[in-house]
Amino acid sequence: MNDPAMMEEFADWLASAELGQYLLAQEQAFFDSAVADVFGFRALQIGLCQHDFLAMNRIPWKGLAAACGEPGVVCDPAFLPFDSKSLDLVILPHGLDFTSLPHQVLREAERVLVPEGRLIVTGFNPASLWGVRRLLQGREDNPWRGNFVSLPRIRDWLKLLELEHEATSFMAYSPPLARKDWLARWQFMESTGARCWPLAAGVYGVVAVKRQRGLRLITPRWAPAKPARAMLVAGGNDRNPLTRSSDNETLHD
Repeated sequence: MNDPAMMEEFADWLASAELGQYLLAQEQAFFDSAVADVFGFRALQIGLCQHDFLAMNRIPWKGLAAACGEPGVVCDPAFLPFDSKSLDLVILPHGLDFTSLPHQVLREAERVLVPEGRLIVTGFNPASLWGVRRLLQGREDNPWRGNFVSLPRIRDWLKLLELEHEATSFMAYSPPLARKDWLARWQFMESTGARCWPLAAGVYGVVAVKRQRGLRLITPRWAPAKPARAMLVAGGNDRNPLTRSSDNETLHD
């Protein structure tokens, strides 16, 4: 089951703490770019309903689902009240970090997606300075209470569900420092890290596509065209201009 209180505390941390605001700005920029060119009829954000990560998407129907707060749909993300193959876009901002059933949450997201639908997930990277701080500090406070699922494991889970990995982005290279002025001093790491050590980012974003397996294009069976010479012969002497020409030449002689 999801822990609504833990996700609610994480949402408050994003909005209030200096480090949370830094991370929120990074993830908002990622989602704005990732969802901008996704089309369809229905899009759903699961969790963190206090922050609109679908703002830059042009799909007409956008829903918010969460177990707490004031979403449009109150539900457990591990058991979504949506029909199978009914949504074109599903986003999970840290939806696998703050649940005891990450496999089930991912399976439900795959179930409700239409073929060729997009799934976008963000999560904390354990192989980063954020993961190091979590090991040193412990898991009593947010966001360090999250699961911190590794990127290779996420890709394995996607593969098992036949969700094709399309793209990966990385963000939050600065050390997880609490003070704003300290974060500003390490701002250079955003560009340096993306160029030199992208896999050491504090947060990753993954875009996956639900492919429809087993489809085959059926084409009509056209009858093979008869060769031109065969058609001329089949037409008979009285309808064959070449034959008539030959006969005329014989009569003239």
